[in-house]
Amino acid sequence: MNRYLREIGDRTLALRLAMAGRVHQYPEIQALKRFLSTFAIDCLFDVGANRGQYALMARRDAAYRGLILSFEPNPTVFAELERRAASDPKWHVFNMALSDFDGMASFNIMAADQFSSLKTPSGAQDAIFADRNRVTQTVDMQCRRLDTLLPELIAAHGFARPFLKMDTQGHDMSVCEGAGDILCQMLGVQTELGVRPIYDGGTGYRAMIDWLEARDFLPSAFFANNKGHFPLLVEMDGIFVNRTLVSA
Repeated sequence: MNRYLREIGDRTLALRLAMAGRVHQYPEIQALKRFLSTFAIDCLFDVGANRGQYALMARRDAAYRGLILSFEPNPTVFAELERRAASDPKWHVFNMALSDFDGMASFNIMAADQFSSLKTPSGAQDAIFADRNRVTQTVDMQCRRLDTLLPELIAAHGFARPFLKMDTQGHDMSVCEGAGDILCQMLGVQTELGVRPIYDGGTGYRAMIDWLEARDFLPSAFFANNKGHFPLLVEMDGIFVNRTLVSA
């Protein structure tokens, strides 16, 4: 009976996403829902939150009820993120960037704000991105390393089983490097994987997968992170599981 109920739930979700033009998110939602539930995740780090789309997806589609900590540097976008989180007592937002240093940096705001990044657009990016992924202004922004910030957050919120999601437009490797040795405390990591990087110095997907594997994070799921750009894949997302959770 449980199997049939689960199948009905899956089909209902697929239909709802299709009607909303979001059917491409189905693989991500299914993988995320199963991961967060199976490993009893109690804190979701939402790094590069933009307007809170990922957090809302986790709540509404992936049935996640735990703590969410969202980080968004763009001050204009952050104002909307803050409004969305205001009615959720387990959703806290921070107007800062996570990186591999503590200090201030220039943050690039792009024509399409979801592309905003600490990195600069690549001159070799595909033409489809040229108008949207271009710098329109820069703002000075506070950056924090996760290894210096995490003890403060644990003291404030008391979580023990965190999951790190990053959508920092070419800067995910720096976020991971700023986690230092405490990265091993993450039970899972979700990261953008650039197949055709659109930022200068962006990490390629092979290098990112190898880097995480060297630190005992193994692939759990891969999926396109948008509707795709046929016939060449530009980016995908990967969910990686901490080896300690799957070791015999």
